[in-house]
Amino acid sequence: MTPSDRAPGFRSALVRLFTIQAAFTYERMLGVGFAFAVEPMLRALGRSPGQEGPAAYRAALARQARFFNAHPYLAALAVGAAARAEADGAPPERIERLRSALIGPLGSLGDRLVWAGWLPACAAVGLLLVACSAGAWAVVVFLVLYNVVHVWLRVWGLRRGWRAGMSVAGALAAPGLQRSLELVAPVAALVVGAALPALLGWYPFRARWEVPAAAAAAVLFAEAARLLQGRATGLVTAALVLAVVVGVGVLW
Repeated sequence: MTPSDRAPGFRSALVRLFTIQAAFTYERMLGVGFAFAVEPMLRALGRSPGQEGPAAYRAALARQARFFNAHPYLAALAVGAAARAEADGAPPERIERLRSALIGPLGSLGDRLVWAGWLPACAAVGLLLVACSAGAWAVVVFLVLYNVVHVWLRVWGLRRGWRAGMSVAGALAAPGLQRSLELVAPVAALVVGAALPALLGWYPFRARWEVPAAAAAAVLFAEAARLLQGRATGLVTAALVLAVVVGVGVLW
């Protein structure tokens, strides 16, 4: 690793990335959280002698707090790239264009890779384990599987973004990432397809009143999901479904 590969404030920025959605607003979306995450990597700008350093630090921080919206995990790639561009002294208008250009690709990539692929696959693995009477271990396996990829995406994104800087678009075409996109959807479909019949075989349809009870429970859950719309993420909803299934399986 060369000196230029060592991002200043990398660990602090990585920890702050987990809170990037905490200051979400409809005006700036993830903008304030983006600035909070990138701030440790910009502090070196303020240490320059004279008045120029602090002024550059404040200008860079204000620039990074502007509108930004993308998948929260892959936003790490944009945070690293923006920090490197600021450290390299790239023109402000180029940095703003870089942030704007990354919004669409990172959002689309994250939706396909995580929300439509990895999250359903992990939830289906958890449901399969429930059908195999794994009990609470199903929840543990689900959380471990999901968060291994989730945390890796944040670490990889921040490191790769810092190394690439203004050339970060090339990181989106990395062979490993493209191969993951090709594999995650078929894997999710395979696991979900295996989980559904396993759950139907596990569910004890033995009494007449159980089917109406299951239908009533489904209606109640749908109403709860409607009420939570906009306040519950896909991860929270999936965890809720898994908890309900485990609870019913234990009590039945």
